[in-house]
Amino acid sequence: MDIDKIISELSFKAVRSSGAGGQNVNKVSSKVVLTFDLNTSQALSDEEKLLLYTNIASRLTTENILILNCDEDRSQLKNKEIVIKRFLEIIKKGLFVPKIRKATKIPKSVIKKRIKDKKNISEIKQSRRKPNLD
Repeated sequence: MDIDKIISELSFKAVRSSGAGGQNVNKVSSKVVLTFDLNTSQALSDEEKLLLYTNIASRLTTENILILNCDEDRSQLKNKEIVIKRFLEIIKKGLFVPKIRKATKIPKSVIKKRIKDKKNISEIKQSRRKPNLD
């Protein structure tokens, strides 16, 4: 995965931010909307695309486009930086492949030790009983 190539494929749109903020909200387009088309991406291999389709399917639209918004800051530039960081985190988490757990056998020495300990405890308990006078 080439980060610079992926970032070059992103498209940004500045939109007026909603909510409180006074005159700044009404006249400045500080909200940033990031869109990334997974189908047309040249930076990702087919295997990586398949991984992303499965891992981040809930975040994709029906056309396999990832859309992220950011209107946390008053500055459009800072919002753009924040949304790029979020995007890269989502992509990294989507491409993460967990290690496959290998089933291990219990060593024979451990099994023998457990059975030996059980027999030892059994003998101790047998010796605590009252003698049988038949």
